[in-house]
Amino acid sequence: MKKYTFLLAVCLATAARASISYTGSLSSPEDVFQATFTLGATTTIEIETFGFGGGINAAGTVIPAGGFDPLVALFSGTGPLAAIVTDSGGNPVAGADTLSTFIGNCPPAHTVTIGTGTGSDVCGDVFLQALNLPAGTYTLLLADANYVPLAVDPGPPASTLLSDGFSDFTGGVFQTCNSTSAGTFCVTPANNFAVDLLGVSTPEPESWLLLALGLGLVAAGRSRKETKSGNN
Repeated sequence: MKKYTFLLAVCLATAARASISYTGSLSSPEDVFQATFTLGATTTIEIETFGFGGGINAAGTVIPAGGFDPLVALFSGTGPLAAIVTDSGGNPVAGADTLSTFIGNCPPAHTVTIGTGTGSDVCGDVFLQALNLPAGTYTLLLADANYVPLAVDPGPPASTLLSDGFSDFTGGVFQTCNSTSAGTFCVTPANNFAVDLLGVSTPEPESWLLLALGLGLVAAGRSRKETKSGNN
């Protein structure tokens, strides 16, 4: 029996950090993309976008530059009652180049030159890290940088739920502009996005094989034990 337990422990220990790559387009600046995922144990994940500057995502796909500046936010749960995830300081786990908490993803996402003023090489793509997320189901939200969930701004305690709605600062156009001391410059608006979710634990193929083998050995051991007992 100890042998069978050891085999099961090995297969569970071979779980690997995986990545999920999403690409697509939004129908309008007031549209959003949502994806749900489940963590089986406490996990640190990372979220990276590539749609604005372009680059190569985790799936190895070449992402062309020229999409919109995105906003990404992480919610716990699904549907209208999904609640914004906060960090150790109580701040929403969210990012966009229109927010004061912005952290860019360049590199590995590229930059796009907007205008000719100083500081016109901008990184509109977002990098987020969520530390030690408990096991459970989560919702990844991606929107235009100027279509801001109330759960992000003003955020808790005033607002926490996805169903609380959005503040629309888009003016009906995607965010592809950069304001510098030389003025405001824009590239041609586009509705494409690309985002990677990194750190989701999934069993390796050989792990499933070991699991099946371990369960088969347990079943065989029980069968032999029952047969022996019956013969007695």
